[in-house]
Amino acid sequence: MSRFIELDNHGYVWKDKVYRQLVDEFAITDITWEELLQDYIREFKNHCVPFPNLIEMLEVLKRNDFVLGMITNGYGQFQMDNIKALGIEAYFDAILVSEWEGIKKPDPQLFIRALENLKILPHEGIFIGDHPMNDVKAAQNIGMKGIWKRDFQWDHVEADAILNDLSELPVIIDSLNKQNIESC
Repeated sequence: MSRFIELDNHGYVWKDKVYRQLVDEFAITDITWEELLQDYIREFKNHCVPFPNLIEMLEVLKRNDFVLGMITNGYGQFQMDNIKALGIEAYFDAILVSEWEGIKKPDPQLFIRALENLKILPHEGIFIGDHPMNDVKAAQNIGMKGIWKRDFQWDHVEADAILNDLSELPVIIDSLNKQNIESC
């Protein structure tokens, strides 16, 4: 398990590479890396665990008439299966999955495409993510606010705000909006 976690690199290495490496390193002969990968693809959605307070936060944002979009790197159907398993698909007005879009974060065109789908301008957008470059910096580079969802992988991230728990998001958004009004 520890080797899988190491090779997985916090979810940034697709599992075909991880399973190939594991099968080779441990000389596994009774199952192939392809079978392991198919099991992962088939079963992962049954083990998705949302961040604490995810549904409550989405409920608050929708009640306050926010348009919500999601950008996720990964394989299209795999990502959508996970989003559906979490029960959050209906909260989003647009969901962009990198495989289906033909580009991936941090490409600015993916963020611009999401804004266009939501019919908002960059300065009206706030992006929340757990990766300092692919999420926060990429959003800031096109004029959006970038909020970092604190993650144990990084110590310090340059962001417009830092989020420890999703329940804090409505207050942070309110604070960022007040800052925008005051700077105009």
